[in-house]
Amino acid sequence: MNKRLIPCIYLYNKIAIRSYDDTRVLSTDPVALAKECEAKGADALMIMDLSENDTEHDEAIDMLKSICDSVSVPVYGAGNVKKAEDIKKLLYAGCSKAALNYSKGSNIELTEEVSKRFGKDKLIASVANLVELNENKDTMEEYVSEILFMTYTSTEDACKSTKLPIITMVPDDDAVDNNGMPEEKLKKLVKLCKADNLSGISGDCIGHDLDNIMLIRNKLKDKGLYKDAADASDNKIGFAELKKISDSDGLVPVVVQDYKTNEVLMVAYMNEEAYNKTLYTGNMTYYSRSRGKLWLKGEESGHFQYLKSMYVDCDNDTLLAKVEQVGAACHTGNRTCFYTNIYEKETARGSNPLVVFNQVMDVILDRKVNPKEGSYTNYLFDKGLDKILKKVGEESTEIVIAAKNPNPNEVIYEISDLLYHIMVLMAERGITWEEVTEELAKR
Repeated sequence: MNKRLIPCIYLYNKIAIRSYDDTRVLSTDPVALAKECEAKGADALMIMDLSENDTEHDEAIDMLKSICDSVSVPVYGAGNVKKAEDIKKLLYAGCSKAALNYSKGSNIELTEEVSKRFGKDKLIASVANLVELNENKDTMEEYVSEILFMTYTSTEDACKSTKLPIITMVPDDDAVDNNGMPEEKLKKLVKLCKADNLSGISGDCIGHDLDNIMLIRNKLKDKGLYKDAADASDNKIGFAELKKISDSDGLVPVVVQDYKTNEVLMVAYMNEEAYNKTLYTGNMTYYSRSRGKLWLKGEESGHFQYLKSMYVDCDNDTLLAKVEQVGAACHTGNRTCFYTNIYEKETARGSNPLVVFNQVMDVILDRKVNPKEGSYTNYLFDKGLDKILKKVGEESTEIVIAAKNPNPNEVIYEISDLLYHIMVLMAERGITWEEVTEELAKR
């Protein structure tokens, strides 16, 4: 079983603290911390909600959704689960899995219901110790997909007690000192990972010192216990198989696209070291011809690129990298380096739905910030939410009427009208198309 490295973020009053019983601030910006975890090589994130009342809990769910929207790795939600609706909130916020705390008897009783409702693949059982594991083993093996085991020192016995995959929570004092992870602690973790059903390492050992993610990852790779996407690919092409621009420079051009919109962001070059480092770390790394050295994109600007997929063309001489872009790709501050228009026919239109939706939304948002006399969009904004909602209702009815007519074009026209008014509503309420499409993707 491939092992995963899963930093744990403890949410409390909209900040990240160090642990359950240590309220010292780890980060005042949990979303930024989550992004940093991903940049450092996290395979997933564990988010613990430590809120103490309903208001704090709702704020934590909002923060959790922001985290899920900001990272591409799986997010596991835990804490404050009291009823089936709480599991629903975690999953609808974007979590890949939600955890039931088995130290609460009510959560154990809830397991069968939520498993049948949402699927066992969506559930993790959080277990405090071996006694709790053994007492509830049958229930867990039938209704959940994984165990989050809280007593690190008993993890080896836990792995022997159940066939379920186990994520172990490794505390700070068991793995980390001020100089990183001591070698003896690292060896202990590697030995533990040899258990077939040890599926992941979480907890403070990698939550407090994110550099330990790569440290543990490299050691596990050396022992054949960890494979990243590049290692796991059956079609991996070595750099030697690529055709270079010339034998002397050993460079291959890379076209870089946004993985969601397919927008072309930039073109750069890789040598063998940059190519291997990119595949190994998942962070786009190039060779700078002007500086004559490796160039980690975003190292100075913070505008990192996280690799989602990579392709090579039919001649093996050009790479295509699809990435998640943080901020602007271009050093000028523009989103893409290709912002200068040389030629475009009036009839040329983008057909990517998300691109078109975002282009129209940009116009609507511009009207809101920079009103234009005679603009129907500004008329709607001026009249307010009730008028916008009235138009959404009217256009919905128009679709129903048009659908009863034989001409399908009428339906297209009315759907377009409805989508426009929905976009005005989205702009009024601060909702983006990306948030909507991401929510649809979860359904």
